[in-house]
Amino acid sequence: MTSVYAQRRARLAAQLGAGGIAIIPTAPERQRNRDTGYLYRHDSYFYYLTGFAEPNACLVLAADGTSVLFCQPKDLEREIWDGIRLGPEAAVATLGVSQAFSSAEIDTRLPRLLENRGRLWYPFATHEGLAVRVEGWLGQVRARVRFGALCPAEQGDLCTLLDEMRLVKDAHEQDIMRRAAAISAQAHIRAMQRSARMLRAGQEVREYHLDAELLHEFRQQGSQYVAYGSIVAAGANACVLHYQADKAPVHAGELVLIDAGCELDGYASDITRTFPADGRFTGPQRALYELVLDSQKAAVAATRAGARFNDPHDATVAVLAQGMLDLGLLDRKVYGNAQDVIEQRAFFQFYMHRTGHWLGMDVHDCGSYVEPSELGQSHERKDPLSGETITNRPSRILRPGMCTTIEPGIYVRPAAGVPEQFHNIGIRIEDDAIVTETGCELITRGVPVEPDEIEALMRD
Repeated sequence: MTSVYAQRRARLAAQLGAGGIAIIPTAPERQRNRDTGYLYRHDSYFYYLTGFAEPNACLVLAADGTSVLFCQPKDLEREIWDGIRLGPEAAVATLGVSQAFSSAEIDTRLPRLLENRGRLWYPFATHEGLAVRVEGWLGQVRARVRFGALCPAEQGDLCTLLDEMRLVKDAHEQDIMRRAAAISAQAHIRAMQRSARMLRAGQEVREYHLDAELLHEFRQQGSQYVAYGSIVAAGANACVLHYQADKAPVHAGELVLIDAGCELDGYASDITRTFPADGRFTGPQRALYELVLDSQKAAVAATRAGARFNDPHDATVAVLAQGMLDLGLLDRKVYGNAQDVIEQRAFFQFYMHRTGHWLGMDVHDCGSYVEPSELGQSHERKDPLSGETITNRPSRILRPGMCTTIEPGIYVRPAAGVPEQFHNIGIRIEDDAIVTETGCELITRGVPVEPDEIEALMRD
């Protein structure tokens, strides 16, 4: 049976054009401090085509489907220290590539592979130093022109091809993402319940206590990594969008915002939940929470095949704008009606990010947000807040298998005219959605979003 990785290589090869050849390196190892490296994580493009997670590797793929892997050679001494290596001899059968060689041979073998090719593809601006190495390899090809060697006359950005392939997730990918989402959902539940349990017992709770619960569940369920640095933000810290889990105390009566997800087998999950630290919302907290939840429901309803990527964001903003007026966050006498709020972008004071992003092997996954067939259609507008001229292009048409987050929020910092009962409240609700023909599948609802369900969960 042909592996999903071999199928992807075949699909990519068919797009390289006659005489085309592609170079796809994996990520380098990076040093953390003296004699200690960061935990290694492969390059997503490379893994997408190989399923191979070792460092110091590179895939070369030709338009005829021939694939050559350069990887670490077997080395008994290094394997004692760093772990077993697959090695070139086993790579052909294990990974289904045509040939495999030691990575130490790449500078001598690769130039010969590039000879007489019409176009060279590699990922632009993603690997530091790669362009320089490519120039060195091409220089060796040019040195052989007197022997009849031809040098590739064209170069193309391989990301333009792979981004389109990765944007629609196949059944294999969707299955992994569902499992990653289920693990992350259980981790959020664990953190919620520990917060309430410790506060009820009169114990001191810190943000790092809740972060520990997330990490425990991720690893307990077999996740290899966090998908990104977890955000565990208590009280006013939730108004800092990229706040990292730290040591701030968690107090009864405050909200806690947790934005965290695991990575499983190369695929990310991304969940945000906001909950009362002691398990019970106050009146102002619930009012803002229900507004954000209503805006998310509107965004979910707008997420379906045939809709535009921007539609969920527009649906979110419409609900939030009206709610900000209704709750008094924005003064009707100053800002007018909801449409006025949207046109002036007055909502930006409390909601300053987009409602979603692509999700997949990377938590902010690759793929254009502009519809490729409509690139030439554009118009310019002046941003009412910054005065900057912005070029608008038609946003992406959603197709089944695309995966996006749906994550509206509201962040209320103390300011003149802002009702005091809402000060320092930050709320975000984020779920992961797989687009379907009739709507979307929310794969992260293993952790509840309804306020009554959250309170019931924390009582347990």
